[in-house]
Amino acid sequence: MRRRDERARLPLRKSLLGRLLTVSALVASCSVAATAWLAVQTTSGAIRQEQGQNLSADAEIYNTLLGYAATHPGWEGVDDTVRKLAGKSQRRIVLTTQDKRPLFDSSDDSNGTSSTAAPLPPQASAVVDPLSVDTVLVPDTASAGADRVDPRAVGPFLLPAQERTLLRKASADSAECLGAAGIAADIVESPSGRSRVQFVSSETDRSMETKCLASYASGPTPTERKALRALNQLTDACLKRQGRTGVKLNLDLSWDRGYGSGGTDTGLPAALPTTGLSKEEADAQQRAAEQKAVEEKAALARASKEKATDDGRVPAARSSKHDRAIAACVGSARREQLTSYVAAPALLFIDSTDAAAGVPGFDLSPANTARIAGVTALVLALTVGASVIAGARLVRPLHALTGAAQRMRDGMDSAPVPVGSDNEIGRLAAAFNDMAAHRARLEEQRKVMVSDVAHELRTPLSNIRGWLEAAQDGLAEPDPAFVSSLHEEAVQLQHIVDDLQDLGAADVGALRLHLEPVRVDDLLGQVTAAHQGLAETAGVTLAVSAAPPDAPPPPLLDADPVRLRQAMSNLVSNAVRHTPSGGRVTLRSYVTDSGDQVAMEVSDTGSGLPADDVPHVFDRFWRAEKSRNRSTGGSGLGLAIVLKLAEAHGGTASVVSTEGQGSVFTLWLPVTRDETASTGPEDGTEGTARDRGVPGARETPGQP
Repeated sequence: MRRRDERARLPLRKSLLGRLLTVSALVASCSVAATAWLAVQTTSGAIRQEQGQNLSADAEIYNTLLGYAATHPGWEGVDDTVRKLAGKSQRRIVLTTQDKRPLFDSSDDSNGTSSTAAPLPPQASAVVDPLSVDTVLVPDTASAGADRVDPRAVGPFLLPAQERTLLRKASADSAECLGAAGIAADIVESPSGRSRVQFVSSETDRSMETKCLASYASGPTPTERKALRALNQLTDACLKRQGRTGVKLNLDLSWDRGYGSGGTDTGLPAALPTTGLSKEEADAQQRAAEQKAVEEKAALARASKEKATDDGRVPAARSSKHDRAIAACVGSARREQLTSYVAAPALLFIDSTDAAAGVPGFDLSPANTARIAGVTALVLALTVGASVIAGARLVRPLHALTGAAQRMRDGMDSAPVPVGSDNEIGRLAAAFNDMAAHRARLEEQRKVMVSDVAHELRTPLSNIRGWLEAAQDGLAEPDPAFVSSLHEEAVQLQHIVDDLQDLGAADVGALRLHLEPVRVDDLLGQVTAAHQGLAETAGVTLAVSAAPPDAPPPPLLDADPVRLRQAMSNLVSNAVRHTPSGGRVTLRSYVTDSGDQVAMEVSDTGSGLPADDVPHVFDRFWRAEKSRNRSTGGSGLGLAIVLKLAEAHGGTASVVSTEGQGSVFTLWLPVTRDETASTGPEDGTEGTARDRGVPGARETPGQP
């Protein structure tokens, strides 16, 4: 019987498709995640580096132009400075007034002719104003002070050469004195030109430091006193507008604090950039004048107290708001004083030099670009490697199957293919092994069948040849017995050829059936009558088992009566042949419990079959008696024809046998559902025959 694989379909998680999808999704996810992470890290670092480089270049451009504005009253002559900055940074630099009237554009040629450069961005990169420094772009923002005035903007405090020489000599003498005492000091010059002493180390001898600085202290020069008086007047005017008393500014822009309506105290610094004095020099001057300041403060305090007593009020110290007001006025006065000495505020535009400058973004350096490409190549290599490994594991069993199939094609014996896990490939390997085993069995059966066919045909042919040669040699007379013997052998040959032809037609689906309604009881009666003489000769009782009186009549079968009689005749003749004298062969029919099949049964009380032989009884040329003696059996094709005829009718055949007790062969045929088919026999008319088979196939009559 045909084997069928009843195993259920694999779930997706165990199937090859599911594994391929899982591996693909995993590899793709890991590749995308790794590529994205590495690209983000690399690109972010590259962009930060590019941004840092651009910001550093922008800060340098801004600081340079800011220094120019702090030391020049206008923007005339800034051309060379801007061109140098543009050439160094490879950027386009444009200066305009605050209402965006162009002052200078680095993209213009040397003759001042305007080029067809891209339009300016809508927003300026910065405002170049030395009186209001951008604390983001200037690295040394702390030196600008709280009023954000560039320390290079000194204005009237700029010293002439003669005064610079004198101050530098005094600072050199102080540094020499400190050096003799073992204190390292350098001389630095402020933007105004005033020289000052700067200590190398903060750990110094304070007494020697004070002595050297006080001995060579230099007060304000005439230029500084003049500028300081003008600044003091502007500050006092600002304070007067607020209803406050004026102050006296020192060279470091600190002031004297007054108590009550008059008097002064040691001034507090205005938190503004100095105009020339170093901290050390200022401290030395203050310590030198400390005694005098204390005496003056005491005198002023007494005078203030007396005046307050006369007025009946208690004196009060200046509040922090007063100091803040003074600082604000000092800052505004300083900007007012410097306005005529510095350039007017200008808008600074820094842009790319190419025409596509309006598109935002960054040009990554070659090193960063190579790094990104290298990381991407590494991720792709890992992805390809993982895919190759996974693909090799999936393809390896397919290669084994291909090699085994090619060996089978070449006629070589193929070892079973290893069966792996329970997936599509594992099941394919198992099915291939089953197919190979089945093919080997079929090949063996083919060889046996060829041998059996040769044996079956050789015996009658040898007999016919022997009788003919004997007649030819005059050893036998061609009498009626001689002719009858030859005829018997010819009939045997015809019988074998007809059986082989029937099997061949059934194998290719060309066995034509003439279907018509058939009564099972009538058919069993006909078969019994046809074999009654054979049974009596063998001493075997052959009969049809009667149905119970209350049993319903069996339904009609839609079958070919000739082919059906041929099948039943083969079963009956086989049963009679294997039943000893005194035995019994019984035919009966019945309807199955489900009502959709009719069973026609042939049972005997013969020798039966061993259990190992039962699965092979329907094989071609199979015989229980291996010697293939003609007296003990037929050609071995009868039962194979029975199975093929039953299958041609849509049914099957089965056998149940017990060795030493007998066998039961059964044909299982489907019940006819066409109710109109039963009307013919009831009224004595013949039903219309219907053919079933392959068109064009010729009918082969069966053996009754």
